[in-house]
Amino acid sequence: MNSSKFRDLTDLELMKEISRFESRALEELYDRYSPLLFTIIKKISPNQGTAEQILTEVFVIIWRKIAKFDFERGNVYAWLVTLARNKAVDSLRRERVAGQTVQLYDDEYEDYFILPTFEKNMDSLDFKTAFLIKPKIERALAKLTDTQKYVLHLAYYEGYSVDEISDKLNVPIETVRSKVMNALHSLRDFLVRE
Repeated sequence: MNSSKFRDLTDLELMKEISRFESRALEELYDRYSPLLFTIIKKISPNQGTAEQILTEVFVIIWRKIAKFDFERGNVYAWLVTLARNKAVDSLRRERVAGQTVQLYDDEYEDYFILPTFEKNMDSLDFKTAFLIKPKIERALAKLTDTQKYVLHLAYYEGYSVDEISDKLNVPIETVRSKVMNALHSLRDFLVRE
């Protein structure tokens, strides 16, 4: 298969080719997704060099762990975005606790904490659909209170646990849990209304 034929493949078809260790399919996936994934990574880890390193590591993980991808559901977009986010957050957390003892990063750790897992009933999402619903998501996010936006930012982009957010904001853990859950429910409700 020549390189131009890979451009015509769907995301799922590319993932299947990668599972056959077809390096040109990985190159096409990189060309297709690296701008988006880099944007997500850079939002979490603003240092240019670190973000570039994380992006490289994400594609190495894809190559090495393609067998862990759920081909039956085929949710490529969500899997790649979540993988990039998880890897960036893990890097940020490890940087934050530099000098302290951290859990060993090995295959088992990567499989459990970095590779995405989704609920069986989660809808599939592709790049085109995500791009089409982006304005709806932005409108829904804009309707959240500043507090709701902040706790979601701390949890999603900065990788803070509920306990860490509680310490950072100096509020009880139950209050943080409540704020996160309220923010997520509000976001879901705004999206349903859209």
